[in-house]
Amino acid sequence: MKYELVCGLETHVELSTKTKIFCGCRSHFGSDPNTNCCPICIGLPGTLPKLNKEVVRYAIMAGLATHCEINLVSKMDRKNYVYPDLSKAYQISQYDLPLCKNGYVELESGKKIRIDRIHIEEDAGKLVHKGKDVLIDYNRGGVPLIEIVTCPDISSSDEAKEYIEKLQSIMRYIDVSDCKMQEGSMRCDVNISVRPEGESEFGVRTEIKNMNSITFITKAIDYEYERQVDVIKNGGKIFQETLRYLEESNSTESMRNKENANDYRYFREPDLVTIKTSKEDLEKYKSQLPEFADARFNRYIDEYGISQSDAKLLVKYKKVSDFFEKSIKGISKPKIICNLILGVIFRYIENESDKQEFNIKVSPESLNELVMLLQENKININLAKKYLGQMMETGKKVLEIIPKDSLQGISEEEVKEICKKIIDSNENAVKDYLSGKDKALKFLLGQVMKETKGKANAKFIEEHLMGLIKKA
Repeated sequence: MKYELVCGLETHVELSTKTKIFCGCRSHFGSDPNTNCCPICIGLPGTLPKLNKEVVRYAIMAGLATHCEINLVSKMDRKNYVYPDLSKAYQISQYDLPLCKNGYVELESGKKIRIDRIHIEEDAGKLVHKGKDVLIDYNRGGVPLIEIVTCPDISSSDEAKEYIEKLQSIMRYIDVSDCKMQEGSMRCDVNISVRPEGESEFGVRTEIKNMNSITFITKAIDYEYERQVDVIKNGGKIFQETLRYLEESNSTESMRNKENANDYRYFREPDLVTIKTSKEDLEKYKSQLPEFADARFNRYIDEYGISQSDAKLLVKYKKVSDFFEKSIKGISKPKIICNLILGVIFRYIENESDKQEFNIKVSPESLNELVMLLQENKININLAKKYLGQMMETGKKVLEIIPKDSLQGISEEEVKEICKKIIDSNENAVKDYLSGKDKALKFLLGQVMKETKGKANAKFIEEHLMGLIKKA
């Protein structure tokens, strides 16, 4: 009997607001332990929270970007549980009236992964294990989160990977989160069950908590699927429980029995007022939505003739795509800009995180200025690549680098005359090319480039040389 995977994800996304959700403490990663805390976010008796309006806006933007319905009336609730990283023994979250519901993220196959809800809540602190000691850093406590909960629509680890990558891209394009999984600003709880192929009834599910790596999420899904199938085939029974993933052994182990909503004893948060969103605000937020990666991907291919693989790389990083958009103004062939970004600039950027940040010394206006010189035939592509490399290293503009006498350019008529001169003075090379020696043409091209001091377009020279040889 074959079994199919049934998977849903609960994705926690830390919002990039300047301050926390219920107080004025900085919402900043990497500070010294317990330096971004106050009586409100620690939950000392007598303190009163105040909801950060920007958190509500960010959550609604996330809902609109994922095709959700927005509840114009919403509220906050207390989720009660006792754990050391939650100092007040409850978390302020949302239960039965989330801000957003009934959305979806569409995969490349056309399959839609349905989003059941998006709600806002506060993050908990962080436990730091040192030998036998457990230290608590409350800096993260009160950092605003949105939790994005899918329906159990994911049928493979590949679909899970694509969904998470799409979600990352959407959140980054609307600029509500950097979604840096390595820093914990995007984490997933993975719910998994299996059932006989073709059946509609769900199996017993397990939940793998707090995963912050796409690679390990896919491995965990594949492992847990195989484990559950193996247990069932050998006559065993799957128990509803919460698991942790062990990276070293690529396996899961039990943490505790899986909680249900009733275990948390939700009730309305008495210290916060009802959240009301006007239709006017909703229309304003809709107007602020950007052109997303999928739309840009199709436009780059259709309008600019960029290959699918190159277009995918450009739109993968929003700041790279924004840089490209600014740098192509007035450029007749934007594909040249694409090639320079991916072929030259990317050589100076070592990792994915740096590409995501894209803090480089060259401005889009400077790159545009460089390509304009190329477009006007004042420099050739090889010189453009050389000068761009120097710009990346020094931060100088192209006109501060390029020798002034190199800007005089060279006309096509001058190039044609030089080509004829080289043909006439290199009869042996012409004969070699006609006899099938392709290297002879490269020699002739090199001679012309030498005469033009590298200013001419190599492709134009090659085509003109071949035309002259055929007439000879």
